[in-house]
Amino acid sequence: MEKSFGLFFHLKKENKSDGQKLKVYMRITINGIHCEISTKRKCNPVNWNVSAGRLYGKSEAVREFNAYLDTLQQKVFEAKRRLIETDKELTAETIKNELLGRNNNPKYMLLEVFKHHNTQMAALVNREYAPGTIERYETSYRHTESFLQWKFKLNDIAIDKLNYEFIAEYEFWLKSVRNCGHNTTMKYLANFKKIVIRCLKNGWLKKDPFIGFKMAKREVERTALTEHELQLLSAKNFSAERLAIVKDIFLFSCYSGLAYADVQKLKRSEIGIGRRGSFL
Repeated sequence: MEKSFGLFFHLKKENKSDGQKLKVYMRITINGIHCEISTKRKCNPVNWNVSAGRLYGKSEAVREFNAYLDTLQQKVFEAKRRLIETDKELTAETIKNELLGRNNNPKYMLLEVFKHHNTQMAALVNREYAPGTIERYETSYRHTESFLQWKFKLNDIAIDKLNYEFIAEYEFWLKSVRNCGHNTTMKYLANFKKIVIRCLKNGWLKKDPFIGFKMAKREVERTALTEHELQLLSAKNFSAERLAIVKDIFLFSCYSGLAYADVQKLKRSEIGIGRRGSFL
């Protein structure tokens, strides 16, 4: 709903003689309700242009005085715009508080938001998200936590501190310290970007730090294992039972042509012996 808005500068009426300087105040009015803010400046009433809300004259001192009032006026319009963009209540008092720094939102912290996101995902596992998806975001959370310690020596950081440099440094850390390949790095950054998008949509972050950052993956040419290589792997004995199981599953995938995701879902009841003695 459109609101009436008014802004002007005036001298504060005080019980002083006309020869003394009076304080200049800025009055903000919205829908007939106003508040006043001191400009921290004084002037002689005889030099004050009431209708313009500025000093008379063209001297350097007058130009600097009026330019200062112009700057204050611009700050009022910027504060008004910020309140509108963040869907906050627009009143003369909230504009005043915004100018004086009293409207500071509680700082939303990156890891707190990330952890809350992961907790919500975990609550929907096997309904909207696969367990593997949750695991990827948990890993991404731990990487972000480690990066903050490495780069800033911090346990957490305010959301509004995220910028392009943060993303670029995070990419460098993943590739250098964590020794991740390019495509793996992009996957972790894609997970992180989902958290950033949530912050943007909630109004906690004003600008997308990923603007200008290239997220393209590189094409990787994969070559198939030869029959000889498969035989060497088949003959390899692992002391750890876990690795032996992994080897068997991998070989099963290679010879059956089933993808890892399909083997993961495969049940014993779905495997049988065919007419010629081969497994079905």
